[in-house]
Amino acid sequence: MENTDNKPREWYEERIAYLAEFMLPERYTTMRRVVADRTRYMTVCAENTFHPQNASAIVRHCEAFGVQHIHAIEFLCGFSPNLHIVRGTDKWVDIHRYETTAEAIGRLKGEGYRIVAATPHSDDCTPECFDISRGPFCLVFGTEKQGISPEVMAAADEFIKIPMYGFVESLNVSACAAILIQGLMERLHRSDIEWRLSPEEQSRLLYRWMRESIKDDEGILRKGFGTDF
Repeated sequence: MENTDNKPREWYEERIAYLAEFMLPERYTTMRRVVADRTRYMTVCAENTFHPQNASAIVRHCEAFGVQHIHAIEFLCGFSPNLHIVRGTDKWVDIHRYETTAEAIGRLKGEGYRIVAATPHSDDCTPECFDISRGPFCLVFGTEKQGISPEVMAAADEFIKIPMYGFVESLNVSACAAILIQGLMERLHRSDIEWRLSPEEQSRLLYRWMRESIKDDEGILRKGFGTDF
């Protein structure tokens, strides 16, 4: 099967319309709705997430709130979501893995992301006052015990924290991720920022989702388009 990453949107939409005949209309409508609310304007990076439960929760939070890309730094331990917890949600998001923090930070900054470390700092801000309009950003979450690494702290462009009003000084990494992702995504939805995937990206992603959801997708596409799929 050829690489379809550089195909024009019309190419995808033609095949999407064909594949839609092989799934329930309700399922197709749901996929169209979900892909329209996906974003790469905000992304998430998890550094050495040890517990599979936390990795699973981060995947579910990103999927639930529309964050398409997750970046996992794994130089101490792998990012290993528990299949019984994610329940297939991992197939709807893209997980990018890195052997070093420097590799992840380099790629993210190269793609224009602001590195936003989720940790209290002298220059930190709360989710309500964080400036979402300054361009794409990546929320970085540290390990369960040590938090953000010194390397991320040094590379961070900004810092963000969740205000605490009780005796507890910090939250579990997955709880922290849920609060920040949901709160910032809600603000993006209310803004005039072009945070959604481009029409081309939406069509490419929808095509992939439909193929993963239809049994014998390759055989079906071969009947309709020969080898051009």
